[in-house]
Amino acid sequence: MPQLSFDELGTPLREVTFVVLDLETTGGSAGADAITEVGAVKVRGGERLGELATLVDPGGPIAPAVVALTGITQAMVTSAPRIATVLPSVLEFCAGAVLVAHNAPFDTGFLRAACRDQGLAWPRPAVLCTARLARAVLSRDEAPSVRLGALAELFGTSVRPTHRALDDARATVEVLHRLLERVGNLGVQSLEELLALAASAAGTRPTDAQRRKRGLAERLPNTPGVYLFRGARDEVLYVGTSGDLRKRVRSYFTAAERRRRVRDMVALAQRVDVVECAHALEAQVRELRLLGAHRPRFNRRSRTPYLAWWLTLTDEPFPRLSVVRTARDGAFGPFRSRQDAVSAMESVQDAVPVRRCTQRIPARDPKATPCVLAELGRCGAPCAGRQSVAEYAPSVHAVLDLLAGHADQPLRSLAAEVDRLGAAGRYESAATRRDRLAGLIAALRTGQRLAALAALPELVAARPDGSGGWEFAVVRHGRLASAGVARRGVAPMPVVEALRAGAETVRPGPGPLRGAPAEEIGVLLRWLERPGTRLVRASGGWAEPAFGAGRWGGWLAKARAAPASKIGAH
Repeated sequence: MPQLSFDELGTPLREVTFVVLDLETTGGSAGADAITEVGAVKVRGGERLGELATLVDPGGPIAPAVVALTGITQAMVTSAPRIATVLPSVLEFCAGAVLVAHNAPFDTGFLRAACRDQGLAWPRPAVLCTARLARAVLSRDEAPSVRLGALAELFGTSVRPTHRALDDARATVEVLHRLLERVGNLGVQSLEELLALAASAAGTRPTDAQRRKRGLAERLPNTPGVYLFRGARDEVLYVGTSGDLRKRVRSYFTAAERRRRVRDMVALAQRVDVVECAHALEAQVRELRLLGAHRPRFNRRSRTPYLAWWLTLTDEPFPRLSVVRTARDGAFGPFRSRQDAVSAMESVQDAVPVRRCTQRIPARDPKATPCVLAELGRCGAPCAGRQSVAEYAPSVHAVLDLLAGHADQPLRSLAAEVDRLGAAGRYESAATRRDRLAGLIAALRTGQRLAALAALPELVAARPDGSGGWEFAVVRHGRLASAGVARRGVAPMPVVEALRAGAETVRPGPGPLRGAPAEEIGVLLRWLERPGTRLVRASGGWAEPAFGAGRWGGWLAKARAAPASKIGAH
């Protein structure tokens, strides 16, 4: 394993387990009041791993004002367990995770007091306050208040806070995920950077180097776009994006910026260039392109901005699946890592009798081609012995149909095998097969969705800009060809036609994504699928295959949610 560079040290956020906690209490004093309800949700990588919820007998009366606020009455807690019974379960649920709470000092204060009263050691977990994180990430114009209810309204969470512990914890999970989506644009990729960013909201003194560079931001516009910090040799040190370029760049020279890596970058910076954009989507796309072009050393994402792995059938009489780095015609992907691609390949091989050996088999005889390894008794592949190319063809077609979404029988076979293993009590084997199948379905779903968008010669979409106007995007073969806005009171369709007329000409390239980078198509797809986005026009029709992985969404959700003991029940 190669040694990590300094910039790569830290815990990636996708690997961090968070336990989002909320407490209801009889009052605001951890010393004088008691806990009446606990709610907690465990998440990692955007997936919910488990929940904990219980009422708690506070051992004393609940004031009428608290009853009115929370709805928790004395009768509800009379038969509930005392904190001495509940606390060990709560601490076990939180073990090894980062503790997250909205206004975290309040919740951790009550837990610390409960540990002290019960003679238990406080485990001193890493603590993240979503209120402080929101204040560090969101401008006051966007979020005048960082109360949980206000943030839930701002982000349109599916669960709204109700002053009940589990509801508030679930709402906080959604707020946390929305904030984590934002911190990527700030260059925050690790837990350590995230905790430092949240702590910065409390305020610290900026360094001398930060203060000396404040003038670099003074003439920048207050518009959306991309900013580039440049060094003494005009090299690009760092690339970022923001809805307000001047405000964002100024933040690098204040106490809010505490990341050592970025402070080192600021000390080297001599100039800040900006690319003004019509809206946030255009800024995101241009940021990706600039990262790919310059690979600035202070951006974590710039090391391999467009790295992807693909599956393809080899060009042989008896083709086999192979993992490659180039998305040629007929390839399937993209995969973020080679291991993900290998896992998907193994799942396909489990379902379709396609050969696995790497022996090159020449087509000496069109009717029968013996394999050297088969003759030696060392190969059990379906092409072994004297199977003809014609007899092997159905396996090849089955693979192509599966990857293209023309047939899903292999998926049905794999799902049936998972159920069979579960019914036989072979839970570990079933879990392994289930997880591999879930990974394959997720990869198929992603690849088919990206390919469907990349196939469109042109798509025009619009989103409300929040001020009575519209934001527009012209997408051609998976690339952003033009972007613009129609402010309130401006007729939108003439703007659309002008954007189409001036849009970049995109010639489709090879591969399932027509030569477009997977990351760029992913950004466009997420924007298009956000609630409120409207399709203005789409040439050729935007559709996914009828027998693609999209129809397996329900199975995938159940498979990811079910523990090993429930295998066979779905």
